[in-house]
Amino acid sequence: MSNEPIVYIVDDDQAMVESLSWIIESVGLKAKAYIRAQDFLDHYSNDQHGCLLLDVRMPGMSGPELQAKLNSIGATLPIIFISGHGDVPLAVRVMKAGAIDFLTKPFNDQVLIESINKALRIDKANREKQQESAQAEAKFALLSPREIQVLQGIVAGKQNKVISSELNISLKTVEAHRASVMKKMGVKSVPELVKMVLTNGVQETVVQE
Repeated sequence: MSNEPIVYIVDDDQAMVESLSWIIESVGLKAKAYIRAQDFLDHYSNDQHGCLLLDVRMPGMSGPELQAKLNSIGATLPIIFISGHGDVPLAVRVMKAGAIDFLTKPFNDQVLIESINKALRIDKANREKQQESAQAEAKFALLSPREIQVLQGIVAGKQNKVISSELNISLKTVEAHRASVMKKMGVKSVPELVKMVLTNGVQETVVQE
């Protein structure tokens, strides 16, 4: 992921594109513009940190259609819609589909910048969360089948002696597996371990003996 955010602009109005680009670059951000939605889609990479300023009505693929395409491929890029029409039903529809804002032309420059900054904060937080989840999944993959069983018991709040009884292994073996789980997952306490499992989407695996 590139650390420098890019504010993408997709709008068929060249004058609007130039105006938006100037506003964005005036506050030290990088802007990249496309006249057609398909051109943006052809060059889009979900690895790039940023957000998207998207016009509603354009020849060919419309803004809401591009939003639907991005949603269908699991894209997480925050979208700010810009429109020359105060279409409330459309605004509601694209917001329900995940857009973070809907600005009607003409809009105040400061309002635009605040919306962009909000979008970039959301994107940064989402990407950090995805990275944490990927790291947790990678650590989880290091666990042996028995360690996964012990981990499930820990997350369920079971004491070592209960896990020992249910798995039909000695208490000392449970303690050894527990220590190994903590080491492999890179945590120092049970609350930290449970939080990692529950907040990062690590799926419990049912081990068949």
